Amino acid sequence: MARILTVWVLTRTVLLLCVLRVLTAPGPDVTSDVSVIYQGWYEVLRTGTFPLDDVTWQYPPAAALAILSPALLPFLDYASAFFVIALLCDAAVCALLLYAGRRPGKSPRGAWTWVVGVALLGPTVYARYDVMVAAVAVAALLAGARRPRIMGALAGFGALLKVWPVLLLVGAPRGRATRRSWSAAAGTAVVLTLGFLVAMPGALAFLTFQRDRGTEVESLGALVFHIGRYAGWEGDVRLNYGSVEFLGPYVPLVSTVAQGLSAAAFCWLLVWRLRARAWSASTPADAAFVAVLLFTTTSRVISPQYMLWLVGIAAVCLAFRASRMEAPARLVLAATFVTFLEFPVWFSHVVASDPLGVSLLLARNGLLVTAALLACRNLWRETVSEPRRGPRPMPGQVSRAPHADTCASAP
Repeated sequence: MARILTVWVLTRTVLLLCVLRVLTAPGPDVTSDVSVIYQGWYEVLRTGTFPLDDVTWQYPPAAALAILSPALLPFLDYASAFFVIALLCDAAVCALLLYAGRRPGKSPRGAWTWVVGVALLGPTVYARYDVMVAAVAVAALLAGARRPRIMGALAGFGALLKVWPVLLLVGAPRGRATRRSWSAAAGTAVVLTLGFLVAMPGALAFLTFQRDRGTEVESLGALVFHIGRYAGWEGDVRLNYGSVEFLGPYVPLVSTVAQGLSAAAFCWLLVWRLRARAWSASTPADAAFVAVLLFTTTSRVISPQYMLWLVGIAAVCLAFRASRMEAPARLVLAATFVTFLEFPVWFSHVVASDPLGVSLLLARNGLLVTAALLACRNLWRETVSEPRRGPRPMPGQVSRAPHADTCASAP
C-alpha cells in the first residue's frame, strides 16, 4: 500500500502542477475547457437555467452539479477549485480500490491500474469532469455485489452525469439483484430528472444538440477520412459542436455505420446476457468493462477523457483475483498512453492527418479493437462456454467454481 500511495502522490503532484501551469505540458493547453467553457456554463447555471443557446452543452442534467461543484471552494478561483475537486475524486477512487484490494478474494492490482492509468493519460484527467463520473462508477461497481440497490442508485445518478454509467447494470446477476439494481437506477434517474425539470428550464435540451455532429478526428471511423485525404477526399476538419470533427462527403455515412456498430454491440450484449449460465463475483465488473469498451470503440467520438472510463472499470475488474480481464486491461493501459501522445502531445499531427498522426490513431484504435474482442471472448468463455462442462446453475444462482469468488463474498 505504501508504494501505491507514494506513486499516487508523486504522479498527482505532477498532474496538478501541469493544470495549474506551474509546469508546462507538451501540446495545446488542455485546461481551456475548464477556464473558458466550463466557467461559461457555470455563470449560466448559477442563474437557475441550463445553457439553452449553447450547442456544446451536450450532457444530461446532473452534469450541472459537476460544473457547479467549484462553488464548494469559494476561496479559490473557478479553475483552481475545479482541479482540486478533480484531485479529490481521484483520491476517492484510489481509496476505494485500496480498501477493496485488502478484502478476501481481492487484489491490489485494481489500485495499481487506476494509479498508473490516470498518470498515463496526463493532465487531461483533471481538466474534464469525467473523473467525477468515474468515481461514481467505481463506487457503484464495488458496492454492487452485496448492495444492488446502492449500485443501481449510483448507476442511475451516473447516467444523469454522462449517460455511459447505465452500462454498469448489464452484468447484474439475474433475479433479485437485477430487479433491485435496475429498479433503483430507474427510480433515481426519474426522480432526479423530474427535479431538474421543475427547478431549471432546459434540462433536456442536450437531446437536440448532437443532431448535426460529424465524425470526431480521433474516432475509429475517422481513420477512413485520415487515409482518404491522401486519396483526394474533399472534406474539411473543423471545430464543431465542441470537438474537432471531419465534415464533408460520406461523413454522415461513416457516422451511421458507427451507430450501426454500436447497435450490433448492444445485440451481442443482449445475446450474452440471455446465454450466460454462471456469475462469479467479478462478472458484473467484467461485463460492465466489456460494455463500455464496446461502446467507446464504436463511438463516432473517442475523446481522450473517454479512456478514463475504461481505466476506472478495468481497475475494478482487476481488484477481483478471479477476473479474466487482465490482458484487455493491459491493452487499455497501452491505449491510454498512446492517447496521451496523440492528445495533447502531437494533436496537430492528428488534425493534419500526417504519417505520425495517422500512425498514432492506428495504434490507439487498434489496441482498443483488440482489447474489445479479447474482452468479449473472455467474458463469453467464463460465463457461457466453460459452465457447460459443469452442472448448470439455477437461474439467478451464483457459480461457486473454485477459481472464482462468489458475489456473496464481495464487498
